[in-house]
Amino acid sequence: MVFFFINSKDDKNLPTSLLAERHEILSLLKSCDVNEDGKLSKEEVKAGFRRLQSRFPAFRTRRAFKVADKDGDGFISETELDELVDYVLECYQGNVALRLMK
Repeated sequence: MVFFFINSKDDKNLPTSLLAERHEILSLLKSCDVNEDGKLSKEEVKAGFRRLQSRFPAFRTRRAFKVADKDGDGFISETELDELVDYVLECYQGNVALRLMK
């Protein structure tokens, strides 16, 4: 199994609530890596947005790949994961835990 990690040097500058949301999103995305190859495909990211109860998971996925897939290979790798987490936080700021509880 491949593990994704948030850059720990950046964690010290984040408020506790935002840090908790980042870890929540990271856990969600890790669980969406169903084939455990260490990268997230478009379908895996779309599944993550569905779990976040996005009204438009396909749209969110396309936007997420435009933002996070820096090398354009069609996958979100470990090095690109922080960009994806930032995008998710931007979309659902302060509402991640509530969306996961529904």
